Amino acid sequence: MKFSLSVKDIHGLADTVNNLHEGYTFHFLTKTRNMVKQSFQYIQGKLLGKGRGNMCTYAKEVLDCNNQSLQHFVSKSPWDHRPVLDHIQRDVTAAVGDENMGSLHVDECCFPKQGKDSVGAASQHCGRLGKTANCQVGVFLGYTKDSYRTLIDERLYLPEEWISDRKRRKKCGVPWYIRFKKKTELAWDMIRHAKKKNKVPFGWIGMDSLYGRDSWLRNKIDQHNMIYIADIPCNLRVWLQKPKTGVLERKKGRGRPPTREQVIDGDSVRVDDLKNRVVDDEWHRVFIRDTERRELWADMVCFRVYPREKDGLPGDECWLIIREDPKSDEVKYQYSNASEDTSINQLAQMSGSRYWIERTFEDGKGIAGLADYQLRGWTGWHHHMTMTLLAMLYLLLLTMKLGRKAEFLTVQDAKEILEVVMPKRKITHEEIVQLILEKHKRRLSARQSHHRRHT
Repeated sequence: MKFSLSVKDIHGLADTVNNLHEGYTFHFLTKTRNMVKQSFQYIQGKLLGKGRGNMCTYAKEVLDCNNQSLQHFVSKSPWDHRPVLDHIQRDVTAAVGDENMGSLHVDECCFPKQGKDSVGAASQHCGRLGKTANCQVGVFLGYTKDSYRTLIDERLYLPEEWISDRKRRKKCGVPWYIRFKKKTELAWDMIRHAKKKNKVPFGWIGMDSLYGRDSWLRNKIDQHNMIYIADIPCNLRVWLQKPKTGVLERKKGRGRPPTREQVIDGDSVRVDDLKNRVVDDEWHRVFIRDTERRELWADMVCFRVYPREKDGLPGDECWLIIREDPKSDEVKYQYSNASEDTSINQLAQMSGSRYWIERTFEDGKGIAGLADYQLRGWTGWHHHMTMTLLAMLYLLLLTMKLGRKAEFLTVQDAKEILEVVMPKRKITHEEIVQLILEKHKRRLSARQSHHRRHT
């Protein structure tokens, strides 16, 4: 075990965060406002906070801070979040970017909400709760290289009912040019932007089954000569040999001649049925990744298949990867458009990289306050998510710096160090009374708003 971390290494880490933020300060200067101080206070609130956080808890922890200025900074200040996200992508590229071992990952995060006034909130599938519920859905793009990981882009999904509701759009400040896009379209926008605008290097793109089952997104990635590794549901169907397709002849005396191409010879099979046909000697024991306690190995088999597209026709030939955990018997199914000569060990590495984006969301929610916000508007949502991604970047960079002397250092460790070394506010008797008063005012306002909606 490598460990040479000393007290000397800890000194000055608060200044290190300040120096990191100085590189971003110009993003928070506008023609009429200087929000540099508030931007750093918002970051400090995230890094100092324990448990669920909001503007009130930030104000109690951060020096010379009040929740009203933070509320204005995140919900109404006119700074543009897009250049900040672009800057984050460039810094992630400089820190861990790798065109062979780096990977992009698409995933979403759901935020349960009360009421329908929060931008994008609607009755829709909530992965966090595992059922249909009233929630917001954010589509995110993450970057991983080995165990290093962070989020680098975001999009808020607006259901069609929001797109057509001019009153709610105006109330929440949704820009006039925003049109309905499926989640897969939002994902493609982020992938294309990272690749084209910011030249983010990566070897492959990973996605969970919600996105992997959509042949439109997989085909988009394939058409642009990028490699994907996509989780898929167990009920998708494939052909082991490309089936014969064509237009059927018209049956005598029955209607118009058929014009739609369809499969005329060859039966498809469900991927889970195909798994059950695999004999023992076809499985390979492969290394997936290191874990905190042990090496993770799995049994894996790979086939070249033709996936069944939405129109019922066969898609382009690709890999079907079936991976089974020998300890838990959990089975994972994936498609990949990697080249035919790709080794099973390379496919295993790509297959295992999905784990790290799941850990990234755990970091975001548990350490950087990704889901901790009380904001209803379009601007506030994007500002909060952008500042969360910026805090995650700082934690990644600190973890890399300290990790040179403590090889098992985690992002959580880095945050705990900052909780000790960063300056904290000492609350006076007068200030705590004022903070409680402000809480009461917000609770009264929320109660009155609730009564108005239900009378």
